[in-house]
Amino acid sequence: MDSFETVILPIVFIAALTRSTFGFGDAMVGMPLLAMAIGLNTATPLVGLMGITASATILIKHWRDVHLKSVGLLIIFTVSGIPIGILLLKRVNEDIMKSILAFVIVTFSLYRIFKPRFFALANDKLAWLFGLASGMLGAAYNTNGPPVVIYGTLRGWDPEKFRATLQGYFFPTGSLIAIGHCIGGLWTKPVLVNYALSLPVILIAIFLGGRINRKIPRARFDNYIYVFLVILGICLLIETVRSVL
Repeated sequence: MDSFETVILPIVFIAALTRSTFGFGDAMVGMPLLAMAIGLNTATPLVGLMGITASATILIKHWRDVHLKSVGLLIIFTVSGIPIGILLLKRVNEDIMKSILAFVIVTFSLYRIFKPRFFALANDKLAWLFGLASGMLGAAYNTNGPPVVIYGTLRGWDPEKFRATLQGYFFPTGSLIAIGHCIGGLWTKPVLVNYALSLPVILIAIFLGGRINRKIPRARFDNYIYVFLVILGICLLIETVRSVL
């Protein structure tokens, strides 16, 4: 219990606070830290349950701002990627998976820091590509956010629609991923106990994140978060390499 209160709960709180504040990022904050603390097979389904809790809570208030067409297309193609991601989680060596997770975190964070001017998407014709990638990354590493966040950036959604649409996507896809985790035997007793004990902290973080979202200078705080994520990704990669050597 001591390790739960001093290690797992703070990580859960920070991850949920990040999700509520920015609309995404809980898995990218929580996964590398929880993977090091309790192992990837426990961290993945736990973060998945945290994510759908946050999405449902946020959508209760902001569901009217969801871009339904984009969400629908992304969800359809995400479903195809979920079985592949679960297969990777159960069959691929954990060190390889951690290395991939570290690469995704660092790459995405650098993208958000430097904000390169990629081509813009005028329609949803490439939704299949981003949806498939999201399903694979979400089922295997609970990082289905990066492809969808990049997609929303390229589509040019305004901030309010961006945050709400992400939740409109994360809730159903996160629920499907969680069901996949359950069917795949990943909902173990430690996962469910940790989730139940963490739920009050998650709800408090969601409430506080909503208030922070309306008060802080977002652009500056974003950069601080992504610099922190780059450091986390590098630390996870170093930890993985050391375990192999």
